[in-house]
Amino acid sequence: MKNNLRRDLTQFESPGSTYVSKTQTTKTASNAQSRIDTLFDANSFVELDKDKTHSCHNFDMQKKVIAGDGVIIGYGLIDGRKAFAYAQDRRVMGGSISKEHAEKICKIMDMAMKVGAPIIGLLDSGGARIQGGVHSLAGYGEIFKRNVRASGVVPQISCILGTCAGGAVYSPALTDFTLMVQDSSCMFVTGPKIVKEVTHEDVSQETLGGATMHHEESGIACLATQSDADCIAQAKALLAYFPNNHSESAPSLSTQDPCQRSTHELDRLLPQHANQAYDIREIIKVIADDHQFFELHGRFAQNIVVGFAHFSGQATAIIANQPQHLAGCLDINASVKAARFIRFCDAFNISIVSLVDVPGFLPGSHQESRGIIKHGAQLLYAYSEATVPKITLVLRKAYGGAYIVMASKHLDADINLALPSAEIAVMGAEAAAQILYKPG
Repeated sequence: MKNNLRRDLTQFESPGSTYVSKTQTTKTASNAQSRIDTLFDANSFVELDKDKTHSCHNFDMQKKVIAGDGVIIGYGLIDGRKAFAYAQDRRVMGGSISKEHAEKICKIMDMAMKVGAPIIGLLDSGGARIQGGVHSLAGYGEIFKRNVRASGVVPQISCILGTCAGGAVYSPALTDFTLMVQDSSCMFVTGPKIVKEVTHEDVSQETLGGATMHHEESGIACLATQSDADCIAQAKALLAYFPNNHSESAPSLSTQDPCQRSTHELDRLLPQHANQAYDIREIIKVIADDHQFFELHGRFAQNIVVGFAHFSGQATAIIANQPQHLAGCLDINASVKAARFIRFCDAFNISIVSLVDVPGFLPGSHQESRGIIKHGAQLLYAYSEATVPKITLVLRKAYGGAYIVMASKHLDADINLALPSAEIAVMGAEAAAQILYKPG
């Protein structure tokens, strides 16, 4: 698959075979259509299989036939670049997945992988259509399989634009980035009513699976946006940092910001005292082109910062310890967050800049019992495995195992730099003195 990417869109101009029920079909002006229009450049979207309907006759379903079966699929241009997408319509049986609904999504995913272009899902689904039985579940299995096969081949972005439940939540979790909308989108395996019946826990939909929870606690949502339109706009902005597929280089932009410019602001922003906190985002914005930084997962595992910027116009990934939170220590969530981000960047040829100011791994029985060793090793593995250019800058301190893990020269970082006042050691001077010179 990876070596056989076909880029000619004309082969997909025909909508192909469709199923049209003998029952009168009804076309709806769907909210999904307006979302598609917002996502794609004007007049560039080509819809496929728009007359396809479900074939279920259980529970009088033959009387509930709507053209398109609750999902719009197709391709077009996003900021001038080819992309494929699907958008679910909750007004058609709750956006539920039938066999044919799933077939449409699978078709557009297969096409995206053949052409070598990103896949964007605009999700708003209550899960598997009960009337379809096991055929609906099988449809989900086919979608999940394609999510996995597309991983590392073409970028995948999921926008949660409503309440997604049951099987509808696993596909977003398999994609590269998931965006949600504050106060309107939710994701959960089991809804509040069933949770109360089974566990007697009385929990609201927002608390159970809202954008805030997934952005701050579970880490599933990389962004929590203000509206549907904002969510789609952020997805488009994020897409601009990626190549179309794994075989292309990361995109670059023209910039008037010279790469040779001095950054005297660092003298003011970096505190003299090693234990004084500061916001690493300010450092990133000083060194990035035009002072622009696109942060992801900003409210989850805040002791490490990840996101995208440009250097000399080249799209670049940034991973940085955040002294403002937990002193920049690495813990389980920070390790998982950074490791997954590194593996995405490595798959899509995006260079990595690491800004290091880390006192070590977060100590404590809570971290140990939950597997800090295992999860910390994931970060080490990701950095070691990555073959994209890696540049590391030690800003203040890099101690112990955390020094090794944070893209050290021993993990084959290409260039390792340190500011004149930086410290690299097994541990801080005071802690070392207590061990080396303790009485008796």
